[in-house]
Amino acid sequence: MLDWLFASIDATRPHNVDLLTSWHGRFMTLAWVVCAPAGVVIARYFKVMPNQNWPEVLDNKRWWTLHLVLQITTAVAVALGLVLILLQTGGDAHLHRLLGWIVAAGLAAQLLSGVFRGTKGGPTDPGPDGSLDGDHYLMTRHRLIFEAFHKGMGYSLLALAAVTVFMGMWLANGPRWMFLVVLLYWLALSVITLVLARRTPRVTTYQAIWGPDKSLPGNKKTKGFEHPPD
Repeated sequence: MLDWLFASIDATRPHNVDLLTSWHGRFMTLAWVVCAPAGVVIARYFKVMPNQNWPEVLDNKRWWTLHLVLQITTAVAVALGLVLILLQTGGDAHLHRLLGWIVAAGLAAQLLSGVFRGTKGGPTDPGPDGSLDGDHYLMTRHRLIFEAFHKGMGYSLLALAAVTVFMGMWLANGPRWMFLVVLLYWLALSVITLVLARRTPRVTTYQAIWGPDKSLPGNKKTKGFEHPPD
């Protein structure tokens, strides 16, 4: 069994990867297999923490901190992975390389979208004059565009990065255990997601910060609070 696990996925080719390429693969795996998917799950289902008395207790920033740390880790790992593969000489211009640059460009766009997401506003972040106006609190067109782009780009990057990672592992002819570990980790996240989707109230970022009151300006423009199915 151990011999089978440690054998290359393609027995007809050698597994002969130089040091720079191997570390490139490790950093990209850390970024796109481990951190980015976990960050998405946290942002989707942990805006209200399990022991938080929501909506009496609002604006718990632990989910945001975890999401931000994981996304920054993803960005740093991707940057290191890119530096290492650029230092590596030789190699063919595989589709993997093209997809990798597309994913990296998408990640840069994703990070920039966060920087330009607009102002917050509301009771938790009033303006200097005490005004509650803000892109997020009022759910302006600027904020709506940001949310649509940020979420759409995030899910698209996960899908494309998954293809790119597996292509890289295949080109490197990695051992079978690597493929199995990646698949099992993603399977575990998928199961967790399915369980949370049934048991956890679907709360938007807006509602996590300011509550589900339908009179709030943002709740008039976005999907309301939904209980999970019984």
